[in-house]
Amino acid sequence: HNMCFSATLVAQGSGIGIAIATGDKTQIGTINALVSQVEEKKTAVLEQIDTVSKWLACFIIICAIVTFLIAFLVTGESAIDAVSIALVAAVAMIPEGLEAIVTVTYAYAVSNMAKHNAIVRALPAVETLGSVTVICSDKTGTLTTNVMSLTTFVTSNAHYKVDVHSRDRVNTNFVRDDTFMSTRAEGAKGKHTSEIVDSGPTGKGAKRGKHGSSFHYAVDHLESEHGTAADEPASAAAGETDDTPVPNGESPSAAFLKSVLSGGILCSKCVLGENGTREGEIGNPTELSILRAVYFTGVDIDDMKKSAPVVAEVPFSSEYKFMATIHKPVAEVDGDGYDGKYVVHVKGAPDRMVPLCKYQAKGGVVGENEPMNSAYWIEQIAILSSHGLRVLALCRGSIPTSEVKEGDQLGPEFVNERSEPWLTMMGLCAIVDPPRPECVQAIKEAHVGGIRVAMITGDHKDTAVAIGHQLGIVTPEYSEAVTGPEMDAMSDDELRVAVMNHNVFARASPQNKIRIVKALQAEGQVSSMTGDGVNDAPALKAADMGVAMGKEGTDVAREAAEMILADDNFATIVTAVREGRVVWDNLRKVLLVNTPINNAQGLSVLFGFAIGLRYTPLTAIQVLYSNLICAVTLGFVCAVEPAEEGIMEIPPRRVGKRLIGRYLFLRIVLGTAILTTAVVGTAFWTLSLGYDLEAQRASAFNTLDFGAISVTASARFAYNSSISLNVFKGNKSLIYSALIVTILQIFLTYTPGLNRVIFSMKGMDGIQWGITIMFMFVVFFVMEAEKAVRRVLKAKGKDTDDRGESAFDRRVEPPPPGTRLLPKGGSKMDVFVGESDPASS
Repeated sequence: HNMCFSATLVAQGSGIGIAIATGDKTQIGTINALVSQVEEKKTAVLEQIDTVSKWLACFIIICAIVTFLIAFLVTGESAIDAVSIALVAAVAMIPEGLEAIVTVTYAYAVSNMAKHNAIVRALPAVETLGSVTVICSDKTGTLTTNVMSLTTFVTSNAHYKVDVHSRDRVNTNFVRDDTFMSTRAEGAKGKHTSEIVDSGPTGKGAKRGKHGSSFHYAVDHLESEHGTAADEPASAAAGETDDTPVPNGESPSAAFLKSVLSGGILCSKCVLGENGTREGEIGNPTELSILRAVYFTGVDIDDMKKSAPVVAEVPFSSEYKFMATIHKPVAEVDGDGYDGKYVVHVKGAPDRMVPLCKYQAKGGVVGENEPMNSAYWIEQIAILSSHGLRVLALCRGSIPTSEVKEGDQLGPEFVNERSEPWLTMMGLCAIVDPPRPECVQAIKEAHVGGIRVAMITGDHKDTAVAIGHQLGIVTPEYSEAVTGPEMDAMSDDELRVAVMNHNVFARASPQNKIRIVKALQAEGQVSSMTGDGVNDAPALKAADMGVAMGKEGTDVAREAAEMILADDNFATIVTAVREGRVVWDNLRKVLLVNTPINNAQGLSVLFGFAIGLRYTPLTAIQVLYSNLICAVTLGFVCAVEPAEEGIMEIPPRRVGKRLIGRYLFLRIVLGTAILTTAVVGTAFWTLSLGYDLEAQRASAFNTLDFGAISVTASARFAYNSSISLNVFKGNKSLIYSALIVTILQIFLTYTPGLNRVIFSMKGMDGIQWGITIMFMFVVFFVMEAEKAVRRVLKAKGKDTDDRGESAFDRRVEPPPPGTRLLPKGGSKMDVFVGESDPASS
């Protein structure tokens, strides 16, 4: 408790200390060493592009040699001409634009993610997102709103559910729902009341990395007179359910809410932020949550405080855990019957308030009191705590005006040392940092896509499990949480088992984070890890995809991460994962478009010679022009293709999976074969019809480029049919590219001088255009027929996605048992700073 770490900023005060470590031996130095030790990995796409390039190079060399031999030995071309023809064919087949298109594919995805608040620091990291199998996320501010909010208010006979996300100032934000938070959480049934409270956020235990509880009104000791009270109904103490003040399912009036919650407003030094937001707010977030809830019922908080100024007060202290304020009665809030009396509002830890109460307000209505039933309130405290909620009690009373003087600063004895209980229990405020509503849907989407979501938090276990239930992270398969101290006690092999069987990690430290990452990777998982603190940097660096917070994160964390969330929102990660999957799909589509087109440009020359043409069906300039125009237009269409429907319904790509699998390879071969056949077939057809060489080359030239349009149009959808108007929707670049190619083809074909002198062809007649258009449709429908066959095979359970293991895949073997997970020096990283907590800010 008396250590000051390097890089710590001293806000006030002065002191003298002894330096016990410098440089790399400090905690910051240890973190730097851990970050430096982590080996940066080359992504699968970069490895696969290298592999594809090597295979293509071998294939092109073989084709060039064969072309030279046929041209020289069979057709009788001179050696120089044969070399020239072979080189032209080879140049045409080289995908020189592939690297640029891959970069554009990445850049387009990065641009899309930036629009959704995900900032990627390295282009190849985009592809990694598409193979993520586990997303490890902080809770506070990422999965939750980072705003403490009143979620439930309990009176003597009712539970009120509060819409914490509404920004409309209406009383309907409160709805009576007696089933909401009315029974203990599943894991708390049968437990002793004090055990439930102590292990929850209302308990006095500190978060991991905190010296004390950040909840100022934490419960020290709470006992039920019935022991565990496990089978005691929540409403047993309140008698029969009644409709005071409104029936179940309806909203109370703003006047009732203003009155019953007046203690949370008047007994507070807090200042609410502008328009109920956090901007400009002052005070404890737990107390501010009550003010915010009342503000959004339409109550004027400032006017209410002005109408009932503080006469005297008992200031809050963590020793007695309550505060009290004394006010002149206001009829609108307090009712009648206060002649010669002051109203006393007391707000405090529920275990301190229950023994001080003689009465409870019936249904929360001021002035309608009934005898206090302590057992009911104790059980309610236990119920709310079991759901991970912080609990604050609101009480009120009255005293003669002669008992205090205006401006008195009273001691705690004013409240807790009277001869008998004297307060009236108004209700219990249950407060939580609620889940972001968009995160619930994002987690469902992740689960559908085969991605596990794990939550790592410094909070209490019960709080973490409760939030996990609301988010959908805690499921029957992953129903338990594991804590940081439990992980500390595990061996590396035990932790490898634990990370595969738990989705919630509570009271976790940054050291636990890096072990979790290493354990997941040891089990063959591709992990994404979020973090915001300096101590999170090693885990972010070690993760396959480190994600730093843009709002609350430190510069060190952002430098160590591959991606930064500008809005600190988990849903943004899922959006980024979706884009990562799009990148992989689009790269496969890019290869499906570029490889057959490039191959057909060279193979048309080779096979034209091989099957009997005296002259090449395409001239060198035609081949080079097609290579250029197709690369800069059609080649980029699939690079900017939006996500196909259902992309988040398929499981993540397996680690080590080849970019070109069996079925994609067959599609490339088919596209190459049909396009080459169309070009060579056009040349033979026009030859048989008596057209001269220039006309033959004009037809073959146009068949090649219009056939390329067909290949591109079909490749837009990996499975869905392109035989619909949808092929022209969603990606305008296809229309623009097709128009550019069409206009240029017509221009080159019919422009005098340009067509004959440079391109060695001449204008085409109707028959030639008919042949060209026919082959264009043949190419298109053959590619579509292949997709139809794959759809049938997929319906029969065949792996047409190339997701299964094949002989060409790179095997990634997990490290053997006993492998050390924590990097050297990691055990010394003992600055256990928990994640930022909105209640402690």
